[in-house]
Order: sequence, then C-alpha cells, then structure tokens
Amino acid sequence: PSFGFLFDIDGVLVRGRTPIPAARTAFQKLVNSQGQFLVPVVFVTNAGNCLRQEKADQLSHLLGVPISQDQVMMSHSPLRMFKRYHEKCVLVSGQGPLLDIAQDLGFCQPITMDTLREKRPLLDAVDHDRRPNVLVSGDFCFKPLSVLLFGEPVRWETSLQLIIDVLLTSGYPGNPYEQENYPHIPVLACNMDLMWVAEAQSPRFGHGTFMVCLENIYKKITGKDLKYEALMGKPSRLTYQYAEHLIRAQALQRSWEQPIQTLYAVGDNLMTDVYGAKLWELELASAAAARCTSVLVCTGVYNPQAQVALDARDSIAEAVFHGHRDFRFDPALVEPDHIVPDVDAAVDLVFQLENFTP
Repeated sequence: PSFGFLFDIDGVLVRGRTPIPAARTAFQKLVNSQGQFLVPVVFVTNAGNCLRQEKADQLSHLLGVPISQDQVMMSHSPLRMFKRYHEKCVLVSGQGPLLDIAQDLGFCQPITMDTLREKRPLLDAVDHDRRPNVLVSGDFCFKPLSVLLFGEPVRWETSLQLIIDVLLTSGYPGNPYEQENYPHIPVLACNMDLMWVAEAQSPRFGHGTFMVCLENIYKKITGKDLKYEALMGKPSRLTYQYAEHLIRAQALQRSWEQPIQTLYAVGDNLMTDVYGAKLWELELASAAAARCTSVLVCTGVYNPQAQVALDARDSIAEAVFHGHRDFRFDPALVEPDHIVPDVDAAVDLVFQLENFTP
C-alpha cells in the first residue's frame, strides 16, 4: 500500500464507552484472515488519561481486531521526545494513572496535584469542607521545573489554583506571588480540544476549555499571557509529525517497500482533525508522505444538520473559532477534503480513491 490511515477515536469509533456500529464493519475490511493489517493504521487520539497499552486493549476489544500499542498515539505521546525535561521535577495535571503515564513517557520525578495538595493543604481553599482543621507547615521540598497538562482534571478549582501558585512562585507554592518572574517556568500542554462527544446529545467540555480558564486567570492576575513551551495533540504539527513517524515504522516492520504517499486523517472535528491535517499538509514538503487528506465523519462533533453547510458563502469565515488561542484561524484549514456519514464509508472511500482491493 502507498497510503495509511490516521483514525481519531472519540466520535469516530466510539461515543463515550458506546461503540459506533460502523467501526467494527470498517475494520474487518482493513485486516486479512490472520488479523494482520493490510495498510498501516495509527489511532491518533487527543485523550490522555491512560497508557497506550490500555487504549490498545480497549480498541482490540471494540473493533474485534488485534491492535498493538505501537499503533496508538495518545495526546501526550510526543513528550517522549522532550528528553531535556525527563530528569527534572515536573508537576502533572489530569486524571487516570498520572504517575504511570509520566514514567512511561520517561519522566523520572513526576508529582501529582494530589501530592502537592497533601503537602501544602492550605493552598486548596475553595471547598470549605476540604479546608484543614489544623494549620500545618510541612517540610516538603518542592521545586517543579515544568508543568505538564495531560488532560482535564476532576476538580478544576484545585488544579487551577495550584498551577497558578506554581507559576507565580517560580516553583515554590506556598510562597508569596512574585509577578516579576516572567516568563514563568515551562508549561507543556496536551490536548487542546475545546469540546468532545460522549453519550450526551451535545458536546462536553474538553481540556481546551480548562486551558481557556487557566490562561484567562493568569492574564487577569498578571496582565501577561501564559506561555506554552509546547502544545501537542491535534491539531499541532508535532502530533502529525510523530504519527507519520509511526506510520513509516509500521511499513518498515512489514517490509512494505513502496513509500507511503498519502495519509488519510479520519475524524469528526473541524477544529482539530481537519485543521490539523490541513496544517500538517503544509509541512509535508520535508516529510516522507506527500499528502495528508482529511475525511470528516458525521458521527461526532460535526453535525451537518446543526451546522451551516460547508459550501455556503462565507460560512466558515463567519464561524466561531473553537481552536486554541495560539493557532491562527484560516477558513481554508477547516474545509475537509471529503465528508462521509461514518468510518465505514470513510474506508470505502479511501479504497476507491486509491484503487485498492483488499
């Protein structure tokens, strides 16, 4: 094969924990009788609350085909390349097995919000029922040299408060704020999705919404912009570079000698899946793949009935931009190459375009 698939998960293969019926049908077309993939496939999700192996096991059960962790790319996967931070103390925000995830990525000294809150109980004061009854002063030695935002946390007020404390004290939470220390210590963020779809009829808050809160609180207090050392997860170029590397690694492992010419990015979100594919295609002159084609499905965030037709004059230009603050809005970057009903139709379309017979 001279092409490969980049599949989003939420809204394309599942809604929350409920499989989308077309998913299993689609993947029966992508494997042979031995369960081997006929084309290179990578699952590119903005989720970041579990290890790759756990997500691979979930997908294997969902799709009825064997998926390896090397085919799974979480929003935080590119952090493996940030080796300059791996030996340093880092504060991690999100949910799930945060320490396991951080250590699997190569970080040697991760500290969670729960640990910081336990050692500095006076800092978490929004919930009156959780305030300490006895004033304590711990001897906890803590100086995070960076902050990792894996995904949306459970108690937003706690994480927002403690992250602001760390940024405004240069890593010494509990000390008085020092607003003159700017730029602040590095912040690396994974997953910029403003919203995502689960079983509810309307989209739910994503990590991007949490980031909007954090950025605006920091700006309101300091008058300055919160800066990111790196942004990853779709639609960042970094994510697509890493995904393309995984596609090439699969082809190499299978001894497929024909170069991969086209990547098909199948997703449900104009502002992440389509925007990211288009943005990455602009960069592909220096990559192995020659083209990245976006295929938008109608089973997730994108709803053709609820949104203005994409070909209506100025409809994209007038749309509210749901992308991250640091990404420019260009109407051309949110125009999908193809729109199909579901992932099964997406696979059929690609096979037709590539004249590929399984």
